[in-house]
Amino acid sequence: MRGFLDTLQGIKAKGHTLIGCFPLYPPVELFHSFGLTPVVLWGLEQDIRDLSISDRHLQPYTCHVARCLTEFVISRASGLFRALFMYNACDTLRNLPEIIGSALDEESTLPIMRLHVPAVSLDHAYAAGYLQDRIEGLTAELENLTGRSFSASAFNRSVELYRRQRGLCMQLEERQAQGSMSFADCAEVLMAGSLLPVEEHIALLEARLRESAGTGSEMHGHPGIMISGILPPPRHLLEVIEKAGLTVAANDIASLRRSYAYSPAPATDAGAYYEDFYRGHHPCTTILPSADSRAEYILKTAREKNVKGFIFFGEKFCEYEYFEMPHIEQMLKSSGIQCLCLEMTDGGGEQIAANQTRIETFAEMLHT
Repeated sequence: MRGFLDTLQGIKAKGHTLIGCFPLYPPVELFHSFGLTPVVLWGLEQDIRDLSISDRHLQPYTCHVARCLTEFVISRASGLFRALFMYNACDTLRNLPEIIGSALDEESTLPIMRLHVPAVSLDHAYAAGYLQDRIEGLTAELENLTGRSFSASAFNRSVELYRRQRGLCMQLEERQAQGSMSFADCAEVLMAGSLLPVEEHIALLEARLRESAGTGSEMHGHPGIMISGILPPPRHLLEVIEKAGLTVAANDIASLRRSYAYSPAPATDAGAYYEDFYRGHHPCTTILPSADSRAEYILKTAREKNVKGFIFFGEKFCEYEYFEMPHIEQMLKSSGIQCLCLEMTDGGGEQIAANQTRIETFAEMLHT
């Protein structure tokens, strides 16, 4: 596959105006409706090897995701993006606008837009009103940036495109669970949506769905598992899972299912749309109010998919994910679902062999 930077440069060469977004769930429909191409700057570990710049600004105990993101933006964002955007998530990411802003060259004119998603339930009227107000402010910033006025019809067209994309992602995921393709191949196609223009990703998803039509199998005798984490593990480990005779029957990966599992109804009012978007979002530790229902969701999905095992791929120093794992692990084990927790550091590195052995041992246990 092409590298992250090469892909973005290729998209820009086609005439797209890029806005770099982080973390995982930005208001992409709004950006698209203003003629911008949003790309989610996530999963950069395979491209970023040197962290010398980010290490000047972030502590060494910051997660690898944030360090790679900071390295990429500081060293390569100028000249590539028309603007940057971020909203608050974990303690590290909520402070990145100031860190990145101070680290960029003094002559840089790259705007950094921000949105604060309330850390309390949007069932509270004051929180919902606050979010809608913030969306109005972001819309005004986009009008100033692009020289365009907000168009309700353009926004609705963008909403429909992203609804189509998310629906196709769900279809491809179901097709994979039926044995039509490996999870490693499926994950690559799904992850491509972070970078590609939505129209190109829709075409890619439709093509893969056509190719896989009628090729599935029930894979009787293969224990089903559910995987979770911020990012999918390296392809090598996904191949180890499948070579060990396990089927990924469900995923709770933040950059995969958590990103496309929920899409609000079509709307022309951006404020109301994003209130629904963040209120109904798939449970995720990075959206604090939704995290309250996360454990129950995982158990419910595991039962529905009849999985025998659960593998958590944890990003080292991702405290939000690690705080809840003891509870989730205890809950799953009490329901007869075996658990394996693996830690990913610096893209896998020297831990690859050890994690491979642990996965193979876990598979042997599930086969008995």
